[in-house]
Amino acid sequence: MTASDAGTAPWSGRLTGGSGVSVLVATAIVVADMIGVGVFTSLGFQVKDIPSGFSILALWTVGGIVALCGVFSYSELGAMFPRSSGEYNFLGRAYHPAFGFLAGWVSATVGFAAPVALAAMAFGEYAKSVMPDLPPIPLAIGVVWLVSIVQLTGVRHSSTFQLISTILKVVLIIAFLIAGFVIGTPQPISFAPHAGDLAHIVSAPFAIGLVFVMYSFSGWNAATYIIGEMNTPQQSLPRALLAGTLIVLVLYVALNAVFLYATPISALAGQLDVASVAGSAIFGALGGRIVGAMICVGLISSISAMMWIGPRVMMTMGEDIPALRVFSKRSVRGAPAYAILFQLAVANLLLFTRSFEAVLDFIQFALLFCSFFTVAGVIKLRITDPDLPRPYRAWGYPFTPLIFLLVTAFMMYYLLTERPVQSLSGMLVMLAGLLIYAVFRRRPVAAANSHNRE
Repeated sequence: MTASDAGTAPWSGRLTGGSGVSVLVATAIVVADMIGVGVFTSLGFQVKDIPSGFSILALWTVGGIVALCGVFSYSELGAMFPRSSGEYNFLGRAYHPAFGFLAGWVSATVGFAAPVALAAMAFGEYAKSVMPDLPPIPLAIGVVWLVSIVQLTGVRHSSTFQLISTILKVVLIIAFLIAGFVIGTPQPISFAPHAGDLAHIVSAPFAIGLVFVMYSFSGWNAATYIIGEMNTPQQSLPRALLAGTLIVLVLYVALNAVFLYATPISALAGQLDVASVAGSAIFGALGGRIVGAMICVGLISSISAMMWIGPRVMMTMGEDIPALRVFSKRSVRGAPAYAILFQLAVANLLLFTRSFEAVLDFIQFALLFCSFFTVAGVIKLRITDPDLPRPYRAWGYPFTPLIFLLVTAFMMYYLLTERPVQSLSGMLVMLAGLLIYAVFRRRPVAAANSHNRE
């Protein structure tokens, strides 16, 4: 089935009256969704097998380049099909509505709720380093509710909150970087290339490290979930994805550089909380609290981004499927209230049951699977529908999509070999979506979509 008869409604969902999402806010969503706790926890395990400053920075640079390769492909699809919901929209257009439903099923149920719960729990744990007497679970639930209330007030207030919280996050990270390089004690490490670096870069630990670096870069596609709310999405989406990913790439490389510059490798090796270790090395006894406060502020913007973009998947599915129609309803201020409340309920359930980590384990493969076929869809559509209007064409095609596909395929292979039960469970969840799709997409739905295409 070609993109022209994919069966998804062409309604863009853009708001009227000039109140759409700007490039700046969309960029903030990308930055906020990408920068969670991954960059603050990965380095300790990387330096155990890659004790080279240049190779570590090369690892994070390669991860950013692969993310950019994904950005170029998603930008082409987003400019072609400017409708909110990310992979649900893209896979439905490029392949078949059933494929899109599988991606939407995962995203709308737990694909965003589980990361929200994880980020909220991390917020609660890091807040303990600032205020030890506060219990983490009530803090986690409180921050999710706070952010959800902001989202329910409408797009304009959500935009302001997202922009301010993300700018504050970036400013705090830059302040930490400056402090690390100015007052930190320099360590005997060089960031210039040496003869042994090539062996590190082509080694198995580098390849495995890249898997976890790519998890830290996940979220580069965040703005594709709100395309329908963006002003001039054909131009704004590529700019937001590119700018957001480049900002995060620079910050990630700089953060790892300052960790290595100001902290002995022996103190970092094998440590999970490398940011606190580096903070103690830079600021002394108060370092842990300073870093904890910085991460807490950053996690608020991350939760806000996910509570914004996640419900848009359910909202768009509700526009296509009568059984889910309630989730398509917007408030007078443009918020998909029922979809937001649904994601809030799932996130709270995962927090109460402490099951979010298990859920994340088994959906990782499914999310990679969807990203893989989304980027492959760019190649497919270039072949099967070469005459479709393409307001933006993927830079570096076909090499950039192929680079992304190769790295993503390696990540899926790694998960299948290292976590076969969880990966196969994730696939079963997607396949269960086929049964639900078969029930939902009856004759009345087809008729509704036929009416929409007219």
